[in-house]
Amino acid sequence: MKIQMNKFGVKKLRQHYPLIQADDIATDLKMKSGWVDFMDQKGNFLAKGYLGKQNKGIGWALTWQEEAIDHRFYTQVFAKAKAIRQAFFNDEKTTAFRIFNGEGDGLGGITIEWYDHYVVFSWYNDTLYEEKNKIVAAFKEIYPEVLGAYEKIRFHSELPESQYVYGKKAPEPLIVKENSVNFATYLNEGLMTGIFLDQRQVRGLLVDGLAAGKTVLNMFSYTGAFSIAAAMGGALHTTSVDLAKRSLPKTREQFEVNGLDLAAQKIHVMDVFNYFSYALKKGLKYDVIVLDPPSFARNKKQVFKVKNNYGQLIADSLPILTDEGIIIASANTANVTLEKFQQMIEKEFVTAKVDYKLLDIKRLPADFHISQTFLEGNYLKVLIYQVKQ
Repeated sequence: MKIQMNKFGVKKLRQHYPLIQADDIATDLKMKSGWVDFMDQKGNFLAKGYLGKQNKGIGWALTWQEEAIDHRFYTQVFAKAKAIRQAFFNDEKTTAFRIFNGEGDGLGGITIEWYDHYVVFSWYNDTLYEEKNKIVAAFKEIYPEVLGAYEKIRFHSELPESQYVYGKKAPEPLIVKENSVNFATYLNEGLMTGIFLDQRQVRGLLVDGLAAGKTVLNMFSYTGAFSIAAAMGGALHTTSVDLAKRSLPKTREQFEVNGLDLAAQKIHVMDVFNYFSYALKKGLKYDVIVLDPPSFARNKKQVFKVKNNYGQLIADSLPILTDEGIIIASANTANVTLEKFQQMIEKEFVTAKVDYKLLDIKRLPADFHISQTFLEGNYLKVLIYQVKQ
């Protein structure tokens, strides 16, 4: 099918911007999904791609050539993505990373992660998922060394959100390495695996000693990955806080697979905002506070959104941060720019009348390959501050 773009859509596609938005289409759409040619207002070819309901936009442009989206196309994008990640495959200290990053690697709607010779496909819309057999066949041709594969369904569907796809089944847990630290992962437990691979560089700073000899508070800790990295890097003591009940056994397991003493760590299953109050009442203070919330969270009393509420996390952290303590502030949302995020944080420092120094900024690591025509794909922003009170 051919779809005509309006002048805004034409301009974007001529600049090789891959995300298709409903506001950029001139045609009165009768279809919500399917493979299409995008045309300008005179009927000239612009790009080829597809429409598919997803959490952002309504589809993706995949190629600016009049070529078939077929086995050859899929093998080419996988081969190119593999070639630019050779350094990761050669690194014995890290055995878990992203090997295909959707639109950043030329195929919006799918990501693939590597867990020591096992892989996890994540599908973001049903249109691309209908191509699953073709895509997996092309992937297997480029990655014959993969032992087994799983998939996550990240769009509304009656399908199981996680399932085995092919090859051998992975051991449970599957122990992977990152910066020489062990992590226990489970490739077929819901949408999560036990570690968010986009934070590897930040955890690397902790492993390399950013928190050596210091006390660490890890908020929204999930399976405690920042805490484990800090402990392996010589932290004196870590405290992990998360509302999810599963965080307790999961975090304990991560310490255990690294041979770390659980007695030197604390794990609290409670609301993060309640913990700030608890720590204040108990007179607790921390040298390093890690703030890595989900972009959206809800508890019984409030809704948390990074774009609206992150400043409150900073304000609540300052009374329990030691003098010259470090705040690691992270946001994993595309709808807040780096500049806006920095302003939100520093506004709270100014309000509290503290001196602060920006020590480092981390974005997505290189395996999360970004398209230079789609810079919002670089969603991760981590700002590391030292605060003198």
